[in-house]
Amino acid sequence: MRSALIVTTIVLLLAGCVGVLYYLYTKNQEEPIVYKTEKPEVRTIIKKAVATGSVIPRKEVEIKPQVSGLIKKLYVEEGDIIKKGDLIAQIEIVPDMVSMNNAENRVNRAKISLDNAQKDFNRNEPLLKDGVISAADFQVFELAIKNAKEELQAARDNLELIRKGSTKKYGSRGNTNVRATIAGMVLAVPIEEGNSVIEANTFNDGTTIASIANMNEMIFEGLVDESEVGKIKQGMDLILTIGAIENEEFHAKLEHIAPKGVEENGAIQFTIKAALELKEDQFIRANYSANADIVLDREDSVLSIPESLLVFEGDSTFVEIEKSEQKFEKTFIETGLSDGIHIQVVRGLKQETNIKNPNAIIES
Repeated sequence: MRSALIVTTIVLLLAGCVGVLYYLYTKNQEEPIVYKTEKPEVRTIIKKAVATGSVIPRKEVEIKPQVSGLIKKLYVEEGDIIKKGDLIAQIEIVPDMVSMNNAENRVNRAKISLDNAQKDFNRNEPLLKDGVISAADFQVFELAIKNAKEELQAARDNLELIRKGSTKKYGSRGNTNVRATIAGMVLAVPIEEGNSVIEANTFNDGTTIASIANMNEMIFEGLVDESEVGKIKQGMDLILTIGAIENEEFHAKLEHIAPKGVEENGAIQFTIKAALELKEDQFIRANYSANADIVLDREDSVLSIPESLLVFEGDSTFVEIEKSEQKFEKTFIETGLSDGIHIQVVRGLKQETNIKNPNAIIES
């Protein structure tokens, strides 16, 4: 019994030794880990804040009528280039019956007053010639007939304005002719011939007949998060990318930062405006959506590496450089500006150095 136990123990010990030897053997047969390496590159590092918004004309004017009525004729279409003072539309007046009735009554009263003044004048003119009354006394009748004539003319003009919106006295300068107040491109004509329009008043902004803007002077208007607004200032450069225009960047200069933020989707945003620098004969449509990178800092043509290669140890930063094939050594470096993906290397590396990428393994 005792000898059987001894034999069993020896067998188990031998089996354990064989297992350990087999494990060590198979471990030695595993392929070693091979890391990819990368070299530093010379590039421009730009630290930036991001704003979203759109490209709009600096000055856009809505043309509204000075009188209410119907659009009799439209003279412009969207996309037309016009000058200040060009005719945009003509309005046909739809007179208010109460106002017209009052105006007609005023004309009739003015005629009666003129007839009466004329009779007084005719009756006293012979008396002046005969010397019965003095010139000073007769001057009263002369003044009365002149005032009566002016009142009749004013009453007739008022009636014509109510009926037609203009008079012969003012001709084409009447309120029924709607003209451009600035030069530029017609962006929108939201009405058609026959539509009713109303003038601006205390209770209404009035009907917009056309929108006009100078398309040669465009700005970017966007929103910046409150966490970024403290880093920017007027005069900074912006790099714009417009969704509708692929593979092209536009430059702008920051002009305005709103002093007060607004709440957008639960976050406080600040409005910014920047003057767009357009090339000669370059045309950008209004309200294109755009993203702006605000250049906070910039280093041109500096040695850089991906930030993912960095290893941090306390207050120090190092990378592992390749001394021989897949043999790496820790090397401390000094870094500079970062754009979140690449970081400037101030000292500690040369451009031809191979750096271990701890996150990239070459499959065997």
